[in-house]
This record gives sequence, C-alpha cells and structure tokens, in this order.
Amino acid sequence: MDFLWVDFQGAAVWMWLAFISVVIALLALDLGVLHRKSHEIGIRESLLMTGFYMTLGILFAGFVWSQFGQQASVEYLTGFVIEKSLAMDNIFVIAMIFGYFSIPREYQHRVLLYGILGVIVLRGIMIGAGAAVVENYGWVLYLFAAFLIITGVKMMFSSSEPYDVENNPVLKILRKHLPITDRLHGEKFFARENDPKTGRLKTYLTPLMLALILIEFADLVFAVDSIPAIFAITTDPFIVYTSNIFAILGLRALYFALAALIHRFAYLKYALSVVLIFIGSKIFVADMLGLAKIPPLVSLGVTVAILAAGILGSLWATRDRPAATKPAE
Repeated sequence: MDFLWVDFQGAAVWMWLAFISVVIALLALDLGVLHRKSHEIGIRESLLMTGFYMTLGILFAGFVWSQFGQQASVEYLTGFVIEKSLAMDNIFVIAMIFGYFSIPREYQHRVLLYGILGVIVLRGIMIGAGAAVVENYGWVLYLFAAFLIITGVKMMFSSSEPYDVENNPVLKILRKHLPITDRLHGEKFFARENDPKTGRLKTYLTPLMLALILIEFADLVFAVDSIPAIFAITTDPFIVYTSNIFAILGLRALYFALAALIHRFAYLKYALSVVLIFIGSKIFVADMLGLAKIPPLVSLGVTVAILAAGILGSLWATRDRPAATKPAE
C-alpha cells in the first residue's frame, strides 16, 4: 500500500482518494437518500443544505492546516471564498436556463446535482493542465494576472444584458445534430418517443438533459475566470481543486435560496470585478516589492472586505425593491 503515500500533484495519493470518496459519498447521500423523490426545494431546506456544505468546506481548511500548515489553509480559504463569490454570478445564468426550458422546481435539484459530476471531471482536467503549464512555464502566471485584470475591467464596464439561451451556440449544435423532444418526461434525461417520420421508437434528449448540458457549458465558461484567479493565490493543484469543488457544492445547494434574491445583488458585479483586478494586480505588486507573494492573510482579508462591501451595499440599496418572480415555476 506504499503507493498511497506517493506524491501526486502536490498531495499524497490517499488524500486525493479520500477527498473524491467524500464528495461521491455526499452526492450519493444527497441524490439516493435525502432527495430520492423529487420535490421542490424551499428556502429553509436550501439554507440547511448550504450550512452543511459550508461547514464541511471550512472543516476541510482545518485538515489542510494539519497536513500542510497555516499558509496552505489560508490559501485554501481564499480560493474557497473567491470561487464561491465568482460562481454566484452563475446563479443568474442557471435561473435563466431553467426558465427557458420551463424546468419545474422539483426537478432542478436533480439537474444541479448531476451537473456537479461533470464539474468534478472538467475542473480536474482544467486544473491539472493549468498546474502542468505553470510548473513548466512560471511566466504564465503573469499572463493569468493580466487576464484577470482585463476581465475585471471588462466586467466593471459591461452592460447587464440578459443571458441569451436561445442563441447559445451549444444549444444550436445540439438541435441541429441530435434528436430532441420539447416535452418533459418527469425527471428523465432521455425519453423514447415515436419518430414522426418513421413511426418507430427513437431516443430523444429531454429539456432536462438540455438544461444539464447548458449548465455544464456555463460552468466551463465561468471556470476560465475562477481557475486563473485561484492559481494567482496558490499553484498547489490540491488546494485549487478542493477549494473549487467544496465551493461549488455549497453554492449549488444555495441556488434555491439565492435565485429569488439575485436581483438584490445590484453591486455584486462591481465587487467581483474589483476582486479580479486586485488578485491580478497583487502578482505584479509583489514582484515590484521583491516579495515572493502578498501574504495569504492579506489576500483573504482584502477579498472578504471587498465582497462584503459589495453584498451589504447591494442589499441596502435594493431594500425597497420588489421581490423577483420565482424562476421556472
């Protein structure tokens, strides 16, 4: 069993296996026990699920501390906060996708949970590739930093246009090349229907499957911002990956509470843009000051302060704004 202690991507093999096993067990418990029967997730249940995943994510920071030390633990928490914050913008997109396909709320949790399986694989591939590139070409971190600054500036001055599901290129490709039914078949992702041309039974993708694919694609797009942001904090693949997955687990659970309140976060976009600019800039600042990096506690403190100001400012400014319509009733 010596191979369990072999170093792989910055951590022993047993740590990777233990983490993946915990995540799979959580998903199996969620889908196979707690939500075996599809039902509408209310705000209370959403908050309880979020509290559970948040607690696990924070407890994992203690595990990181015990294995790698304080600095690694703070870097994990910073990555956790950044990923969770950046992914909040994805909630609006998810709500638009569910609304476009008229996915009932009782089926939405199932789509989000299966979506996490794709996230586990896709994020792993992207982070593994990014770590290999950074290890062999250290100067790539400066490209990441410049990309984050440019992205932050663009986000700050971009218009808040609704997400256009109809013209999504992935949806157009799916409709052109695959058999698709517009009818829901309960919680099924695939359905057998008679082909109107031949009269024979044929397997079709249901709107539930289309929603799942588009949500996975949206997560891939958002990962292009979030992964470089965390690499700017730490280049340890284990810290980057685990902070990503724990943050996403908690945020998907929080979706049902936040989807109806997303209209209240008027200034969140600006806070996120400042965070991206700060994270990108600190690499150049550290270089100019002759430092290896800005201290992790400083990065975490500044990031939390910026996000707190954006969220609290948003809630105060929109305190009299009427509630938004629930998505995809």
